[in-house]
Amino acid sequence: MARLPFCRLLIALATAVALVVPVRPAIAAAAPLDSAIAAVEPAVVQIDTTIDYQHAVGAGTGIVLNPNGEVLTNFHVIQGADVITAHSVGTGQSFAVDLVGYNRTNDVALLQLRGAGGLPTAPLGNSASVAIGDPAVAIGNANAGGDPTQEVGSITSLDRTIDAKDALTGSSDQLTGLIEIAAPVRAGDSGGPLVNGAGQVIGVITAATVNYRFAPGGKGFAIPINQALGIADQIRSRVPSDTVHVGPPTLLGVGVAAGDQNADVPGVIIREALRGGPAAQAGLVDGDVLTSIDGQSLDSANALTAILDRHYPGDVLNLTWIDRNGQQRSAKATLTPGS
Repeated sequence: MARLPFCRLLIALATAVALVVPVRPAIAAAAPLDSAIAAVEPAVVQIDTTIDYQHAVGAGTGIVLNPNGEVLTNFHVIQGADVITAHSVGTGQSFAVDLVGYNRTNDVALLQLRGAGGLPTAPLGNSASVAIGDPAVAIGNANAGGDPTQEVGSITSLDRTIDAKDALTGSSDQLTGLIEIAAPVRAGDSGGPLVNGAGQVIGVITAATVNYRFAPGGKGFAIPINQALGIADQIRSRVPSDTVHVGPPTLLGVGVAAGDQNADVPGVIIREALRGGPAAQAGLVDGDVLTSIDGQSLDSANALTAILDRHYPGDVLNLTWIDRNGQQRSAKATLTPGS
């Protein structure tokens, strides 16, 4: 049965695109990277996700940080998933996966493979030492469960900023400080390692462009490994903050889309109130405009997800909305564990 890999981030460059000439040619880098790939590839896991609500399956990649199965990946790889499984490239084993926590704004998630032990771990480098022109390779899962993909290229720019739109929730975030690589990175490679010529992980692949291509391939972006590991350490501490959510997301049960604001009524238009979800039980229906949560005004899908990320199952929220008849209403909703 054919799998359907997909990526939930639609990428638009936040700055004007200009061709950056590599200091060292990427073609000459291909041969030395064979040993670099061999050093890291056993520590890669191929991630499969299932979203029951959307009847969708997804593919992504992760990096094993310790032998007991801690895995670093992108949040968007596992976002919304009802079932997450991971296949170890190094051992051939498959594991059920738990979400330890995430930072949505920086697109980083930490996973735990259930029952894992003795897994190969990734040699980690220092992203602060990365230079334009360095050879690099992105290892991923664009084949959706087939052989790992190896996208060879070179570093073309540092400290890049992109706007990432999340097609699942309608929110959008600005990812900053990224490493740019001239290589044909594809959906499914997200969450995989960006590897330098010494066989060390220097970044976590997070996105590929959809509107620009280098000849002969495309280009991708990676979160510097120093930044990603710092976030992973915050998640490990199990101490939540405004940016770090510990455990799976909470569920309010509403579907919204970016730009779904009514010019006449501040708030976010509810495209769908999930049947049986907390919002629907509180009385919201499709077409209502959610205006505030606990007195905090909503002016975008981003504001909605930011509030929800600071809450946990069992929290009771005060919702205020305008119904389809133009009447203001309010009710309480008790959050439940979400995917």
